[in-house]
Amino acid sequence: MVNKSLNISTQAKAKEVASTCACFTLRKAMRAVTQYYDAALQSCDLKVTQFTLLAALNLAGAAPIGILAEELVMDRTTLTRNIELLIRDGLAEIAPGEDKRMKLLKSTDKGRAVFARAIPLWEEAQNSIVTRLGKQNWKELAQKLTALTSLALLS
Repeated sequence: MVNKSLNISTQAKAKEVASTCACFTLRKAMRAVTQYYDAALQSCDLKVTQFTLLAALNLAGAAPIGILAEELVMDRTTLTRNIELLIRDGLAEIAPGEDKRMKLLKSTDKGRAVFARAIPLWEEAQNSIVTRLGKQNWKELAQKLTALTSLALLS
């Protein structure tokens, strides 16, 4: 039999976590925003995680996986899973670096073409979010999220 006072205390703490935890709130918002962008990119057969990775590859050219993981603030194993999907679909490839031990990830011609086709869909979704939130609110939120990312990385 569960102690009712423990259950009430646990439930109160869960309510506190749900209403005050930065991570809980950010992850919930991220899931909703991810679903929104995934729906927008659906006609290109891309998830927003793949789209943003293609954006990073188009920005960086060929990049070592470790450096890419750091820049994207992603766990290497999570990045590797996402990379495998891009490689499977012919959107990215692994190329040897100057040092044969180094592996570079780069976008393929197909990856760049899919990314280019997806850009207008992303722009529509992005503009919709920014318009509904308000340009100034978005600017302030983006600045605060950047500061929060830096703060968390310093810990």
